[in-house]
Amino acid sequence: MSAGVDTSSGKGKGGGKVRSKKMSINVDMAPMCDLGFLLITFFMFTTTFSKPNIMHLNMPPKVEIPPKDIPEIKIKNSFTIILGKKDKVFWHQQELKDLSPSNLIETNYSKEGIRKEILRAQKEADPDKFTIIIKPTDDSNYKNLVDILDEMEITNSTRYGIKDLSSTEKSVYIEKVKN
Repeated sequence: MSAGVDTSSGKGKGGGKVRSKKMSINVDMAPMCDLGFLLITFFMFTTTFSKPNIMHLNMPPKVEIPPKDIPEIKIKNSFTIILGKKDKVFWHQQELKDLSPSNLIETNYSKEGIRKEILRAQKEADPDKFTIIIKPTDDSNYKNLVDILDEMEITNSTRYGIKDLSSTEKSVYIEKVKN
């Protein structure tokens, strides 16, 4: 079928009033459907589908280590990062007994922030034993954890772990944020 205009007269039997001609228009929609499917097919074949970016998080196997065999970690070989609220990040290299709000240092996620501190600590530490301990607080969000894991990739930090805050760190953090 095709589009067309019906021009036949509308006169029937009898000769009464003269009526104006009514024209009816018939539009065939088949070519429009064909065009629509052609466009859909074209865009499906020309669109590049992106793969989701996945960050691999390698977890060590769970091995029971007797308490006497746990190695002593020197403070210079450990670096603790605390993720706080409102995108704040804190770090320290202290024994828990020596930790106070004055030596819990606040920084940010920039190149000159936590990345600079991680790289500095890596240079000063034994490269085979340097470990970063990431401790998210209840106030931090998922984005903060992803950002800090990105920093682990950027700084080539291969030894890191995610752990809960100790009670000492939690109280020092709360006091630091309060001020």
